[in-house]
Amino acid sequence: HCHYNDEGQFLGTTEYDYGYDENTAPCNEGDSFHRFKSLFLPILYCLVFVFCLLGNSLVLWVLLTRKRLTTMTDICLLNLAASDLLFVVPLPFQAHYASDQWVFGNAMCKIMAGIYYTGFYSSIFFITLMSIDRYIAIVHAVYAMKIRTASCGIIISIILIATWVVALLISVPGIVFHKTQKENSRYTCSAHYPNDASIKWKYSFTLKMNILGLIVPMLIMIFSYSRILITLLRCRNEKKQKAVRLIFVIMIVYFIFWTPFHISSFLYTFQSLLFIPNCEIKGHLEKAIQVTETISMIHCCINPVIYAFVGEKFRKYLHRFFRKHVAAHLCKKCPNLYREKLERVSSTFTPSTAEHDISTGL
Repeated sequence: HCHYNDEGQFLGTTEYDYGYDENTAPCNEGDSFHRFKSLFLPILYCLVFVFCLLGNSLVLWVLLTRKRLTTMTDICLLNLAASDLLFVVPLPFQAHYASDQWVFGNAMCKIMAGIYYTGFYSSIFFITLMSIDRYIAIVHAVYAMKIRTASCGIIISIILIATWVVALLISVPGIVFHKTQKENSRYTCSAHYPNDASIKWKYSFTLKMNILGLIVPMLIMIFSYSRILITLLRCRNEKKQKAVRLIFVIMIVYFIFWTPFHISSFLYTFQSLLFIPNCEIKGHLEKAIQVTETISMIHCCINPVIYAFVGEKFRKYLHRFFRKHVAAHLCKKCPNLYREKLERVSSTFTPSTAEHDISTGL
């Protein structure tokens, strides 16, 4: 699902035919931008892949080593980490594609497109689910205590399965339309829409991505967190300030990383309706999309921090787990020192605490 222009140059990972208009001659991009895409993008993709893999794998490792996942937030954290890992699976392929051409065949082109979009939508959906869960837990605390029982395990399972199914169904058009094609001696992997409805498909894809990927989650998060803040400010809670900080971090980070990309993609797709397009404007929008998309990918590396490691109980559990399973092997030469420190950690963090809600940090 990466793109080249008519000269076979790498042009990003979204569903746009950068630098090309069916009714006009293609615009030539600058040498500096081409060097950025062919030299720096592979490095950036690899760094995002490595850090996302390490961070989210650690979240999965800690969550899965617990005896049981007892809260909706724990389950959402688990699925969010899985969706973020799914989101970055295509990045090594994109890194090679950015520096050369698509050499992995048509089947892999469609598979990588499906994985990319499924991870993209499922990650945002689980972030939204976590916002709704925290809204219910804080604003409607009494109701939350009633519904958070073993009897609603089936309902939670249905919600999670439905989230993955919806994300997959939304990704189907991306899988169908993506295919490999030889352009000027280079093989590309990009979306090819029916000629009689190409513009309509591009418009619908961008609107779908903007609405489901930004507008709807943004409205839900603003409503949920505004009510949460009002509730916390009214009640007396010793952890109120930490909760308020965490909520602001969640909202600000999400909007900072994703809003620029959605705005850029909207402006590029609808540029002919918004203003008179020319090569200069197209060039600026192409660069904006490429840069903002790369920045948005970093969000999956931040998720483990803001949704897990900011949580005080999760951090204590992770510390205890690290001391028990990692530090023990690293401190074979100083067993007395290790045993003393481990006893101090265990005295302040009991197994019963570890089995409690670890993730909200509220």
